Amino acid sequence: MAHPVAFFEVLSPDHERAQKFYADLFGWTVDADPGMGGYGLVDTGAGEGAIGGGIGASEGPADAGTTIYVRVPDLDAALDRAVALGGERLVPPTDLPGGYGRFAVLADPDGNRVGLWA
Repeated sequence: MAHPVAFFEVLSPDHERAQKFYADLFGWTVDADPGMGGYGLVDTGAGEGAIGGGIGASEGPADAGTTIYVRVPDLDAALDRAVALGGERLVPPTDLPGGYGRFAVLADPDGNRVGLWA
């Protein structure tokens, strides 16, 4: 079974600047939600079936940057497999608001952050 990239996320210490930068650079629409700390869902304008994204505030230098999220059927099984292959669990399975499913984050053996979404 394939595991497609399903979402991207950019976290920045100045998320409003980052939202404006990417919107201006690529013509994306960023819908910031004050109820989610200003986290903005991104519409790239690429139409139905395009990968969506989000731009929000980082909590510290360790989580700033860009993360891809890969769709998996079972977060725990994917995290266990990542650890067995030399990766590390960073964020345990966590519910997303609004019924958007659950996510987790791992680090690959080189320390790159990879999100999982189920």
